[in-house]
Amino acid sequence: MKNSLKYIALVIIGTLVSCKDEVQKPKVIYDASNKANVVAKTDSTQIEVADLPIQMEGTSYLIHPVGDLRVYEKGTKARYGSSSVNDVSFTISNLGEYEITGYLQNLKFQKVDSDSIRPLTDKPALILTATYLKTVADKTQNQIMVYTLADADTNKDGKIDTSDIKTLYLSDISGEHFTKVSEDFQELVDWSLIESKNRLYFRTIEDTNQNGQFDKNDVLHYNYIDLGSKKWEVKSYKPI
Repeated sequence: MKNSLKYIALVIIGTLVSCKDEVQKPKVIYDASNKANVVAKTDSTQIEVADLPIQMEGTSYLIHPVGDLRVYEKGTKARYGSSSVNDVSFTISNLGEYEITGYLQNLKFQKVDSDSIRPLTDKPALILTATYLKTVADKTQNQIMVYTLADADTNKDGKIDTSDIKTLYLSDISGEHFTKVSEDFQELVDWSLIESKNRLYFRTIEDTNQNGQFDKNDVLHYNYIDLGSKKWEVKSYKPI
């Protein structure tokens, strides 16, 4: 009986330690090169699908959300290719007011009078939000998309997911001029559009002590971009 109790206690302790390690998993793992563009391994258990196209009001482009869908068969956990598929939703994105959300691998753009479709990026990524700045377009004629996404396997676990650093990108409504505006190895905290000034404000946090986590001991950076200009120049400011 004593041995059984000891075994149970060890199992409980091991489980608690495992959970603690999982919670404290670093978001960044540094190496000598500190390269941000880490190519993730392809997950062969995923099926790539596209949602029906979306056209933002006042634009001449269709946007096709593309993502990976895990399909389950009856009685299995990670197999596909059979007709015996059970309880699967093939919707991979959600549409709000001028915003697409989801866990997307890419977005593809198509001019309404063309059959040609081009990808937003040819690199691995996990796109979380894609927002069309309608008010900026109405005032400046600059049709701009804003993206939050993970673009690198920063924690080096072999995949790009929500455990990696979130970054900020811009592009034209055509998907061209896809540009990263946040710094490598800085986590995007939030962004906001100030319509009266046509400015995109955003904050990032830098892991200054390089412990792999973003916390109160790290440094916040404050930036803005003048969207009325054709050139997207990131400018820093110091509110505190």
